[in-house]
Amino acid sequence: MSLYAIGDFHLAFSRPEMTMERLSKRWENYVQRIDENYRKLIGPEDTCVITGDHSWGRNLNECGPDLDFIASLPGRKILLRGNHDAFWPVKKTQALNRMFEGRLEFLQNNFCNYEDYALVGTKGYCYEGKDSIEHYIKIMQRELERLLISFNAAKDAGYRKFIVFLHYPPTSMDETESPFTKMAEVFGAEQVIYSHSHGHLRYDDSIKGKFHGITYRLVSSDYLQFQPVRIL
Repeated sequence: MSLYAIGDFHLAFSRPEMTMERLSKRWENYVQRIDENYRKLIGPEDTCVITGDHSWGRNLNECGPDLDFIASLPGRKILLRGNHDAFWPVKKTQALNRMFEGRLEFLQNNFCNYEDYALVGTKGYCYEGKDSIEHYIKIMQRELERLLISFNAAKDAGYRKFIVFLHYPPTSMDETESPFTKMAEVFGAEQVIYSHSHGHLRYDDSIKGKFHGITYRLVSSDYLQFQPVRIL
């Protein structure tokens, strides 16, 4: 049994006009590459956390074919919320877990287990210069509260080993720490896994490698060349 991660599938089976191939040659045949690489690496006994931006669908109906594609992949699939996942209001996480029981798991305001680890997470947030500082602080605080809920739920259940999953990078550009990294340190997380950053100009937006005893990994699908990376 192994634990893998990858993010940003950006599937568009119901909205072909939104395919990522329109943006860059780097994304050429990305769905086929995801499918082939995933199946080569991951077997039915393995687990993969997919760190957000699953679908360009604007609602659950439009996302149906995309979620079916993910569900058809081997192993256990745990999904995190991304900024483009319009089908997934936070308040409907429990409903999604019931709806897709046995096929997909949704990580938000809860935690998932992997052996003796608790997999905790939330969408997160970082400052990208697109909104006001006030708006950034408001969203960041809300996401911090959600991550704390996830940590506390796992801790209350008896877990003491944690891996954190975020969609957004854990810090804003040119920062080496943030409230998200500090929370990970307080709880003694071993790894922080994140995505969202695309293209060579964005791959170094945040921490990668070892920092204050925690391993940080970027798992955006284009950064990984559409191949899941083993976490444990």
